[in-house]
Amino acid sequence: MSQALTVARPYARAAFATAQGEGALAAWSQALGFAAHAAADPRVAALLPNPRLSPAEAAALLAPEGAGESFSRFLAVLADARRLAQLPEIAGLFEELRAEAEHIVKAKVTSATALPSAELDQIKVALKKRFGREVEVETAVDASLIGGAVIDAGSVVIDGSLKGKLARLQSALTH
Repeated sequence: MSQALTVARPYARAAFATAQGEGALAAWSQALGFAAHAAADPRVAALLPNPRLSPAEAAALLAPEGAGESFSRFLAVLADARRLAQLPEIAGLFEELRAEAEHIVKAKVTSATALPSAELDQIKVALKKRFGREVEVETAVDASLIGGAVIDAGSVVIDGSLKGKLARLQSALTH
């Protein structure tokens, strides 16, 4: 996986620079998301390395309808370099660069049960205060947490779950 990210990083930076220069971060984000989703499909992934499929045909296969000329050229560059399979990694890195440029922190809140919107709003406010940036929250439910929640905001992980507390207690008691 780290090799795939290493290969994808310069392409993601180039895509970001182009999108930012055009003032089209949202459009590029959407187009990259579509292309990455298509490239990740097992049927398409099996087709991409086929030598009978020309680079132009491969790029056209992944381009969303209405994609801009520069995005189509970007896909053509990837196709010529046989890097279309790295589109999911490129799209992920692009989203990280976009979030950084737009001063947004993306956080994933995993809880034992679905959280009410009032609690999610409190978490957003607390995270905004902590990071000094806007916060986009994605939620997930994991019943194995027993209670509480785990907040994953990039390099910061806050484990307030009952499962995590029990694990820390067990560790403290055994040492």
